[in-house]
Amino acid sequence: MENGEEKVQPTSQTYAIMLLAWLRFNSNSEKPVYLASALNPSRLLSSFIARGISPTTVITDRVISSSSEASQIIQLLSKSAVDMNLSRILTELGQAEAIGCQLPDPLENVPEVSPVTKLKKVSDVASEDGTLVPEELAREVPFNLDNLRKHLAKVSLARRVLPEDVAARQKLLEESAYDVAVERLKHESEVFDELGLSNPSLRRAGLQRWMWDWYQKLSAQLETEIAKIVDTESKQTKPFSHDINDHVGPEKHLAPFLSLVKPEKLSLITILEVMRLHGSGGVNDGMKTARALLAVGRAVENEYKAEMCKRNNIAIPAHVRAGGDNGYFSGLGYRDLHARRVTAAKYMEDSEEWTSEWTQVLRVRMGSVLVDSLMKAATVERVAVDKNTGQEVREEQNAFCHSYEFVRGQKLGIIRLNPVVAERLAKDDLRETLHPRHLPMLVKPKPWLGPDEGGYFYNKSSVMRFKDCAEQQVYLEHATTLGNVELVYAGLDVLGSTPWKINRQIFDVVLQVWNSGERLCKIPPAMFDKPEPEKPANYHTDIKARSVYSQRLRAYQQDKANNHSDRCSVNYKIEIARAFLGDAFYLPHNLDFRGRAYPIPPHLNHIGDDLSRGLLKFAEAKPLGERGLRWLKIHLANLYGYDKGSFDERVAFVMNHLDDIYDSAERPLEGRRWWTTAGDPWQCLSTCMELRAALESEDPEGYMSTLPIHQDGTCNGLQHYAALGGDREGAAQVNLAATDRPSDVYTYVANMVNQVVEQDAANGDRVAQMLVGKISRKVVKQTVMTTVYGVTYIGARDQIERQLKDRGDIPEEECWATSSYLARKVLYCIGDLFAGAKAIQTWLNLCARLISKSVPGDRLAEAIQSQQQQKGGSSVNILSRIRKEQMAAVVWTTPLGLPIVQPYRKTKRKQIMTALQTVYISDPNSPAEVNGVKQASAFPPNFIHSLDATHMMLTALECRTRGIVFASVHDSYWTHACSIDPMSAIIRDTFIALHSSDILSKLETEFKARYADYKVPLASLRVGSFLKKLKTAGVRIVASPEEVAEIKSVHTSTFDPLIAVSETEASSITSASPSPPTKRASSAKPAVAEDEESEVEEEEEGIDADSPLADKFISLPALIPPLPKKGDFQVETIKKSLYFFS
Repeated sequence: MENGEEKVQPTSQTYAIMLLAWLRFNSNSEKPVYLASALNPSRLLSSFIARGISPTTVITDRVISSSSEASQIIQLLSKSAVDMNLSRILTELGQAEAIGCQLPDPLENVPEVSPVTKLKKVSDVASEDGTLVPEELAREVPFNLDNLRKHLAKVSLARRVLPEDVAARQKLLEESAYDVAVERLKHESEVFDELGLSNPSLRRAGLQRWMWDWYQKLSAQLETEIAKIVDTESKQTKPFSHDINDHVGPEKHLAPFLSLVKPEKLSLITILEVMRLHGSGGVNDGMKTARALLAVGRAVENEYKAEMCKRNNIAIPAHVRAGGDNGYFSGLGYRDLHARRVTAAKYMEDSEEWTSEWTQVLRVRMGSVLVDSLMKAATVERVAVDKNTGQEVREEQNAFCHSYEFVRGQKLGIIRLNPVVAERLAKDDLRETLHPRHLPMLVKPKPWLGPDEGGYFYNKSSVMRFKDCAEQQVYLEHATTLGNVELVYAGLDVLGSTPWKINRQIFDVVLQVWNSGERLCKIPPAMFDKPEPEKPANYHTDIKARSVYSQRLRAYQQDKANNHSDRCSVNYKIEIARAFLGDAFYLPHNLDFRGRAYPIPPHLNHIGDDLSRGLLKFAEAKPLGERGLRWLKIHLANLYGYDKGSFDERVAFVMNHLDDIYDSAERPLEGRRWWTTAGDPWQCLSTCMELRAALESEDPEGYMSTLPIHQDGTCNGLQHYAALGGDREGAAQVNLAATDRPSDVYTYVANMVNQVVEQDAANGDRVAQMLVGKISRKVVKQTVMTTVYGVTYIGARDQIERQLKDRGDIPEEECWATSSYLARKVLYCIGDLFAGAKAIQTWLNLCARLISKSVPGDRLAEAIQSQQQQKGGSSVNILSRIRKEQMAAVVWTTPLGLPIVQPYRKTKRKQIMTALQTVYISDPNSPAEVNGVKQASAFPPNFIHSLDATHMMLTALECRTRGIVFASVHDSYWTHACSIDPMSAIIRDTFIALHSSDILSKLETEFKARYADYKVPLASLRVGSFLKKLKTAGVRIVASPEEVAEIKSVHTSTFDPLIAVSETEASSITSASPSPPTKRASSAKPAVAEDEESEVEEEEEGIDADSPLADKFISLPALIPPLPKKGDFQVETIKKSLYFFS
């Protein structure tokens, strides 16, 4: 029947009989029958689907009389559906199984999550006289959230048909990413397909009608425009000689590229991309022109390549690897090697390299033609009422307009939406959907074997997150090849292999609060509940009153918008938690460029907020034990906010509040809600429930606990600084030294600031009077923590302003003034509190500045020679040529062998003339000089972060060796209560091992080896106070008396602080030119004043080619300052510190 040899067509009963026969007589059954022509379940499934027969019809046929056999057949077909990526069939089988399944369902009594909704207009109603009555309002679930819900429903149904086969379910979870992408494309196309000319809803004046009109007009206009471009370019015999884009070569001709995709599709892509970019890049009611042009050009490129893939039966890649050859369709993108080879051969013959990347220039010019055409074609009709006559006035206006804005003193091209379009778009959101690869995994993640091999099984993931830094990619791949990063990969495997579960008790409370719509503990309300500011009576007469009202109104509108955004975020978390109820799951991890580990699933993980952490618990349970029960109580006190007392005091705090704890656990919403006053309320509630369950059990010490208990470092950055510098005073401030009570540097600083503020308030300072009694530990904590990372006054002010706004007891319009005042006071009070850390920070900063100013020796002579030849020996500024060669980024290797490259560069911008405006674009992969200021300021914090990441990895690996479950949030380490004591010992041992290796000396040695042949132009040191800082740090430049005289003849005493005259020692100064240049005193420029504090690197200008300094260079290793003197603090002391991590 299948081959058509019989005249009879197979029916659902035929396939039911065949499946039953396979089940009873296949080769693995009790009564096997061997038939060469037997069809397996996969082939049978393909056959009856091809014939349009429903799987449900086959399974419910009367031939299959046994429920047990029906269930087994469903499982066979489900596994086949997963292997064939047929998620729709799996859903149908899951529904069939749900009808007759007797297995317990984890979601059986769990209420649905009330989703966030948006306004939806239902229909126009015609009155008796034929006029249209305004349509009624309804609400609908936003598409992106609705799509997520449907996907999670498939996951839940898959659990029914494949309860034990988690590997098959994981494959479904990842592979159905394609289904979600298809759904999104289908949704976008339906915006147009459902608006056919016969559709009566076209009569309503809304966004969809406008977009349909634009689509029709733009399609016709593009057809004409492309024909014109083809005709014009075909008549050109040679390109113009003075065009600004001469260097782009074949990209000058746009016709071949515009012809790759049909005008109808180009029209659709242009409209959707421009509407999607609305409000991006910090532009209200519009977007940056350059971003819009690039986005449209890139979208056309991806559409063309997707069509080519579809035409040649190649799977579209699921993931783009950052950096390097990062195209969707580059060689590494294909999933099927054979298809790649066949395609490569086919297109090699046609000489059409369609898989190569389009350049940024081409994308911009392509986008320019399309966006310009859209702006000409797209119009809307605006309706208003004439104030004088009361008559309705209608006017047709452009939907988009081009304008300029000044942002931070720079002129920025903007494409703005017509106000009516922006207003309508606010209701009809077109956002991207959540990619299913961002969900947790049901099986242990794939071990990391390389830079892009690990984590998820069916979707490519990158082991390191970095943006536009090809260097980092190269260094990482090389280190992987050498086997230097095996311990880092092993550490990520440890973090990813920790199994988690959803805390059902917390989930039930969260769901109840969510569905009630009330505001509680960072769960935003369904309806924004804060009152709108009242307009003052003197609004039109009092300028100050108007200003205050406007500021409060802006803050109110921003809070209202944030409320909706926050509610969507929480909605994701709750939906994902509901889908994974009853399942153990895993969180694959990867790194940022500093080596810090992060879970890849972003929406529900333990690095998230308090709600996310409260919803999670370990999947594995372990008995508390006597010490574990004590740590559970200490953990509860920490979460509540009572974390600065001794351990005994924290235990006493919990025992004194047992009544509140029991009330919180038993009646979380109906009781006194003591837990809601905690610093971390949801985690506090989770711990209350765990402690009550343990104390109420027959054997509290034998209670099987799954709650993660935390051990947090005390200002961990300062702990590393104190250990690096042997700083005894700093060590005492951050609990490295043994003490009876924990030290708290944040409270210490807050108390100092309070005293200063109270004095100013007593002297009549108005701002200080507003702050009396309001400066808590929390207000100053972030500023104190980031001081040793080089936080500026501006940064400190912004940090403090956020904290004051969160308090809510200072008027909105006063937050800026109070934060400005408070930032100065906090920085003043900190003063020399961290002198030891400051010395190391300064050393790191100076090293980074010197590296960023250096040039490789092999490039130096070539650069100067080419410049002199180019200019024919005339007087030129040679330093500008040298600066183009300053491309050395700060690179170092962590103690675990991970190479780290700082990515900060001055990206080159290219000028492109378009019909709309001149656009400046950057190519992130082209060589560019480093951003020296950013390299220097970022190096100290990045280096310390790489150390805390190393400490965490060492701890994770040792915990795995000893069988301890481990998770971490940077400097907060988690494990079971019973494992806290052994983990605490490991934390101390790994910290001691790390800092016993003389890290700074190794870094100095690495720098001197890595940059051994690098030279620093002598003139580059003449910047602001740089010379003075080098002198203070102990740098000396050895020079002969002749060299000193030559320098002084032009630059007087500028270099005196650094130069040491010696006739015996070898000179540090070298010359890049084969013959010394002649002196020319007239070309001398005045030296930069030594007291000038500016760090702007452009001040090193002014060195002529024939100046004595123009070709003078110093070896970089000779300029690296000596290490700061190490103190007498012994890092082994932390073994006696109870509160090092606590």
